[in-house]
Amino acid sequence: MAASLVDKVMKGGGFWPAAPAFLYLVVFFIMPMAVLLAFGFVPIQRGTVQSANFTLEYLFDVLSDDLFWRVWWRSFYVGVLSTFFCFLFAYPLAYIHTLVGRRLQMVILILTVAPLLTSALVRTYAWLVILGGRRGVVNAVLMDLGLVSRPLRMLYSDFAVIVGMVQIHLPFMILPLITVLSSRDRKLEQASLGLGASRVRTFFRIVLPMSMPGIIAGTTIVFALSYTNFIIPQLLGGGGYTTVAVQVYEFIVVILDWNKGAILALLLLVSCFLFVLMITLAGNRMMRWTEAKV
Repeated sequence: MAASLVDKVMKGGGFWPAAPAFLYLVVFFIMPMAVLLAFGFVPIQRGTVQSANFTLEYLFDVLSDDLFWRVWWRSFYVGVLSTFFCFLFAYPLAYIHTLVGRRLQMVILILTVAPLLTSALVRTYAWLVILGGRRGVVNAVLMDLGLVSRPLRMLYSDFAVIVGMVQIHLPFMILPLITVLSSRDRKLEQASLGLGASRVRTFFRIVLPMSMPGIIAGTTIVFALSYTNFIIPQLLGGGGYTTVAVQVYEFIVVILDWNKGAILALLLLVSCFLFVLMITLAGNRMMRWTEAKV
C-alpha cells in the first residue's frame, strides 16, 4: 500500500502531487481560520471559552449596530474608489506597454514591479512623510511656490487613504492588463481600421472587449486587497478612521472582545467573497455579450 502510494506521488498522477500544498493550507490557514470564526458563536471571557453552547447573540448584536453599517460602507467605497483609480491609471500604461519597443517595455515592467520589492508598511510610512503637515513634501513644495498660504490638510482623511491604496495596489492592476493586452490578436484591430472604423471606435469595440479578462482579474485582486486592508487605513487615516479590518484588530487585540472580533472577521471574509464573486460573474456576462456583439 505504502509502496503504491509513493509510486503515485513520484509519477505525479492524480491528486497526490497537490497533497503537500493542500495539507499546508489545511494546517496553517483553514484550521486557524475555522477556530477564529468559531469564537464568534461561543461565550468567551478573558481569552477562555466559557461553554460550548452555540449562540447567534454576537452576530445579531453586530448586525443591529448602526456603527457597523457605517464602517462597512466606508470599507466598501474605499475599495471601490481605489479599484476605479487603479484601473484609470493602469489601463493607459498597460496599453502603452504594447505599443512601445522592447527596451521601453522592460522599463515599464521594472517600474511596475520595483515597488513590490519594498514592504507595503514602509511605503505607507513614506506617504506619511509626503502628505504630512507643514513639513510634508507636498505642502512644503506648494508653499515654496506660493500656491498656498497655509498647509493643506491631506493626511488622516479619505484622500490620504485612497492615495495610499492606489499607489500600493496599482501593480496588481497593471500586470494582468499587460499580460492580456500583449497577447491580443492585432489582426482584428487592423481589420477594423481597414473597414473604415476610427481608432476610437476600434479601441472601444475591439481592444477593450479583448482586454476584459485582464480587467476582471485586476479588479478582483485590487478590490479584495483594498476592501480588507488594515495597514493603510490605520496609518494614513489616523486613529479616528475606522474600517471593518481595523475594527477586527481593535476588538481582538485592543479591547480583547474576541466574540465581536471573530464575527466582524467572518462578515468581512464572507462579504469580500460575495463581492469578488459578483465582479467575476458580471465580467463573464460582459465577455459573453461582447463576443456575441463582435
